Amino acid sequence: MRAHFTGHVFHRHSHDAYSFAVTETGAQRFRCRGGDHTSGAGMVMAFNPDDPHDGEAAVPAGFTYRIVHLGPDLVRSQLTDAAGRAAPMPLFPQPVREDPVLRRALLRLHAALAGGPAAGALVRDERLTEAVVAMVCRGARTPARATAPRAGSVAVRRARELLEEDWAQEIPADRLARAAGCSRFALYRAFRAELGMPPSDFQRQLRLRAARRMLAGGATAAGAAAACGFADQAHLHRWFVRAYGITPGAYARG
Repeated sequence: MRAHFTGHVFHRHSHDAYSFAVTETGAQRFRCRGGDHTSGAGMVMAFNPDDPHDGEAAVPAGFTYRIVHLGPDLVRSQLTDAAGRAAPMPLFPQPVREDPVLRRALLRLHAALAGGPAAGALVRDERLTEAVVAMVCRGARTPARATAPRAGSVAVRRARELLEEDWAQEIPADRLARAAGCSRFALYRAFRAELGMPPSDFQRQLRLRAARRMLAGGATAAGAAAACGFADQAHLHRWFVRAYGITPGAYARG
């Protein structure tokens, strides 16, 4: 996607893919991984899957950016092919960085993807490899070894499993707490600490992702709203724009 925003404010959300962006003009500020960040013209942004973040313009004129979302399986296949063996999934510790080489690789990839079939499948594949390898070589680290889980980890895992299983259903806080095996307050605090958002936002995000998949498969916005737990089409429309910056109709057409 390429977009320009002035007054739009992104609600705190995350993506189920790696998200790489280049700020072309202006500046965007956002909060991610417990810190405040600003991406100015020419800077690169990198979000891991499930990295909660928000976003808004940092200057009156707003900002223009280009962003690509790459699924974890696609990134894994690219790295495995490049390394000749199974490669670990990368993590990007810095949400914002200045790197002209990386910027060029991402802009070349974006241009090839936006060009559609006219760009040619070989060109798209080559630029995808170039961009992924550049991101990993210049800005990533491999995940650290697993450490002992925090006290709230088991409760959060249980609650997350319930939300992922029944994401379209209304789940009262009492039921979620019973599944987690702790009090409502303890679960809320642990959930926010580990996943960067409360359970209600996490559930809404699951619903948005399901609606997005339905729209990509040809469903109408009204049909996606009804199937994915939204009150009506307007409810889906409002949250889709807040999370993704475009309407469900624009997403479906794209």
